[in-house]
Amino acid sequence: MDITDKVSDSAHAAYDKIADATSQAAETLGEKGEQLKKTEQQLMKNCRSYISENPMTSVSIAVAAGFVLSRLFSRP
Repeated sequence: MDITDKVSDSAHAAYDKIADATSQAAETLGEKGEQLKKTEQQLMKNCRSYISENPMTSVSIAVAAGFVLSRLFSRP
């Protein structure tokens, strides 16, 4: 076996390792994306429930948050 074959085999092995790692990373990202989506849906459900159960408190929080944000963004 000459040096060209050895280099070629090494390159193919490195390519296979990179392809496997990339595939695993993509799969993990897909799983994490699904988990994030489920968490977001649960958070929205909890927020809707809280707002339905506490409408006056929710409005008060929204007004206070709006006031604070307007003060933060109106400063030069």
